[in-house]
Amino acid sequence: MRWLSQTFAVISLGIRTIPQRWSSSIVGVIGIAGVVVVFVSVLAIGEGFKSVLVKAGHPAGAIVLRNGSSQEMTSALTGAETDIIKQAPGLARDGGRARAAAEMFVIINLPRRGMNSPTNVPVRGIEPDSFKVRDGLVINQGRMLTFGTNEAIVGAAATRQFDVDLGRTVKSGQLTLNVVGTFTINGAAAESEIWCDSHILQGVYQRGNTYQTVLARLDSPASFDTFKNWLTSNRQLSVNSKREADYYASQTEVMTGLVNGIGYVIATLMAIGAVFGAILTMYTAVATRTREIATLRALGFNTASVLTSVLGESLALAGVGGAIGGTLAYLGFNGYETATMNFQSFSEIAFAFHVTPALLIQGLIYALVMGLIGGVFPAIRAARLPIATALREL
Repeated sequence: MRWLSQTFAVISLGIRTIPQRWSSSIVGVIGIAGVVVVFVSVLAIGEGFKSVLVKAGHPAGAIVLRNGSSQEMTSALTGAETDIIKQAPGLARDGGRARAAAEMFVIINLPRRGMNSPTNVPVRGIEPDSFKVRDGLVINQGRMLTFGTNEAIVGAAATRQFDVDLGRTVKSGQLTLNVVGTFTINGAAAESEIWCDSHILQGVYQRGNTYQTVLARLDSPASFDTFKNWLTSNRQLSVNSKREADYYASQTEVMTGLVNGIGYVIATLMAIGAVFGAILTMYTAVATRTREIATLRALGFNTASVLTSVLGESLALAGVGGAIGGTLAYLGFNGYETATMNFQSFSEIAFAFHVTPALLIQGLIYALVMGLIGGVFPAIRAARLPIATALREL
């Protein structure tokens, strides 16, 4: 108990005297805050990208692709196969009609807004039943497209990133689409897409009566195994079915892995500089408190208490830096919209940076680790400081 009371007293004293060393302390705080800002904001890219895809998955949703295909671009299903899939047990039905839709997915080149360089923009060919397998679709401008025409509706995120405003005519090769409406769909990845009648795409790209996926709504999440087993055992089909949540989660693996890898590398390199800054800050603190530390030692305060006090001061400064860095990252980047390549589909997807509570906690822990490392050597020096030598400075 005596050791604890001594340690608490010395830590409190060290923290209270920080304002007397503010010029050196602020260097360490700013360095650590800078690392946390970069660390959290870079990882927020991956969280934002993952968020828009995860939102697209419904617990009772399933997606069917050609066997061996991992994403829509490499899948192909005939019209006859899609009709058989819609007969599978486990599907939700409205008036005897299965809630399932056969869709196409192609990539066209369009310029980014305000730029001349083209980028890959996803276009989805849909059918009327496509709206029965997606929740939360809202036409927020214009109107719904008319099937059988070259009309299209465009996701809200796509309108902010590409020149596809309401009333514009989108042209790419032989494809011509008139934008008659814009839509939102719970902030999901589909808001980065252009939707039109699938038959238009079939004609332009000479695909015949073929599709790439069937998006299905099950009568309950528990029906997935029944649905999948029926498709797998049907000799007329060679398909693979996945839960929507699992499929969209797999589409984030490459991008989030790349972003997180870059984030940790950058943060580690910056952390090295921040740790040296923390070491210099704490060495300065120890030098400034030499007489104070010697006096405490002479009064009977043990070595462990002195060592712990220096580490405590270093952690306190690191915690302040981490809190400042996390706050700046949240205020500066959370919700910031951009677009990047989805390496699974090779198309642009719009998303917003997402600074989550977990990222803020991770950033704070990272700051405390830097503070702990930065305080170790100065703490050891303070603990080993000869009392007689230090008292001569009084």
